[in-house]
Amino acid sequence: MEHINNLKGIIFDYGGTIDSRGVHWSEVIWDGYVNAGVPVDKQNFRDSYVYAERELARTRHILPEHNFYDLLYIKMRIELDNLVETGKLPQGATDRYAEPVARYCYDRARASVEEARPVLDALHTRYPMVLVSNFYGNVETVLADFDLLRYFKQIIESAVVGVRKPDPRIFMLGVEALGLQPGEVLVVGDSYKKDIVPAESIGCRVLWLKGKGWTAEEDAVTHPCIIKNLSEVSKAVL
Repeated sequence: MEHINNLKGIIFDYGGTIDSRGVHWSEVIWDGYVNAGVPVDKQNFRDSYVYAERELARTRHILPEHNFYDLLYIKMRIELDNLVETGKLPQGATDRYAEPVARYCYDRARASVEEARPVLDALHTRYPMVLVSNFYGNVETVLADFDLLRYFKQIIESAVVGVRKPDPRIFMLGVEALGLQPGEVLVVGDSYKKDIVPAESIGCRVLWLKGKGWTAEEDAVTHPCIIKNLSEVSKAVL
């Protein structure tokens, strides 16, 4: 990775970038299902994952005071209830599996955050940073629980500002919060379609933390600015 020159600020994505090492959260949750012994195949799980995401978009289940464990537990109950209702799991499965899957995923997130912390510490001393995230209205509570708020000058959250990735306007809000021009800002994210493409469209520099994605099509995409772990951000900008 070549050194990025003339940089004045950094925008970070949160979910998938800081909290799962670039791995799509569906893959982390699937690992939680496997770890808990949930007797369902991956395609049925993926269908329930999509169902839960749409339900969370339709109905306000997640409240501002919910931390990440709370969010995961609520989401797991929605997924598992759907699997029970569609006959993929037996009655009682939600009560049996929601807590262990949520706990597994929360612990994975915390481990990822702690792995990212030295990078954030180093970058924070050199650059102003803003977080831009598609989230449910509780990202500040999540960040506080993980002791991450102190790294970011401002939080731009889709549920608060009314703009969602991949709309490039949400990244422009981040650029404006930094008080910089797009070409002076680096965007670090895990999604090619939701982070990299819109950020580049407004003139930001990018680093794509590429892990296991949602689709084989995205996994096959190449880009000159791919990184495999967040420590490569420090190497590129410090």
